Amino acid sequence: MIRSAVRGIGSALPRRIMTNKEFEELVDTSDEWIVQRTGIRQRHVASDDETTASLGEAAARHALENAGLEPADIDLIILATSTPNNTFPATAVDIQARLGIHHGYAFDMQAVCSGFVYAITTADLYIRGGLAKRALVIGSETFSRILDWSDRTTCVLFGDGAGAVVLEAVEGEGTIADRGVLASSLRSDGAQKDKLYVDGGPSTTGTVGHLRMQGREVFKHAVGMITDVIEDVFAKADVTADDLDWFVPHQANKRIIDASARKLHIAEEKVIITVDLHGNTSAASVPLALAHGVAEGKIKRGDLVLLEAMGGGFTWGAVLLRW
Repeated sequence: MIRSAVRGIGSALPRRIMTNKEFEELVDTSDEWIVQRTGIRQRHVASDDETTASLGEAAARHALENAGLEPADIDLIILATSTPNNTFPATAVDIQARLGIHHGYAFDMQAVCSGFVYAITTADLYIRGGLAKRALVIGSETFSRILDWSDRTTCVLFGDGAGAVVLEAVEGEGTIADRGVLASSLRSDGAQKDKLYVDGGPSTTGTVGHLRMQGREVFKHAVGMITDVIEDVFAKADVTADDLDWFVPHQANKRIIDASARKLHIAEEKVIITVDLHGNTSAASVPLALAHGVAEGKIKRGDLVLLEAMGGGFTWGAVLLRW
């Protein structure tokens, strides 16, 4: 059977690093307060010449280099983002043009922080369905553009960045030992929209708007939702937490990550943590954490890796893959 295997990975971060100390001059907060409640110590913030497209392009080029491939080898680009360069066309086609690709097809996927997990699942279906041989799956965000910098409950949480993987079709035997995507589970519940959203848009206010969040409500729902989809992929693949080599969760809040791992009986030493370095980078969160785990020499060929994310909507999902 056909599997969608990761051949290359890359990442890109804005030049500017913004520490918690800088927020003490902007809003009523402190480094101690932010670290204690979120685990975040710093985040990267895009400059005027850095955009979702430019960061996504840089991450894509690094992934292609890591894979030993050229842009011409790609026939599908899926960009997960909630902060596109333009209302339309899709920022994915902007990246396609920047890479010099004139064939295949490209589109954006909007599932907020779950976007990369949704995009991996979608690319896997296209590859297994024979509609693509190699796909660039990118998560790229510039959330600093939609933050209310006077709202201390949200402005300290988010950062900018991009991560990308190259997925390619490989032959598998249909067992858990195969390389590639082994199981996925996606969910959404639009009734929870008002708990995490942006208060603007072309069809409503005609403005970009700012991010708004009911933090306690999001925290209350997060662990249960995360557990739901992870247990689903475990059941689909007939594995347990003990079989995992690495857990790469969405990097929103270390307290949520720790609570989820405990509930699922995933050992602390198997969890990739980058929230302290990047903050919440939405759809870029999981691929940035993946790239960090690979660069640190933790995630290696043949490892069983679990990806998970939850975002506004609510949306949430999990993907189990063998590296």
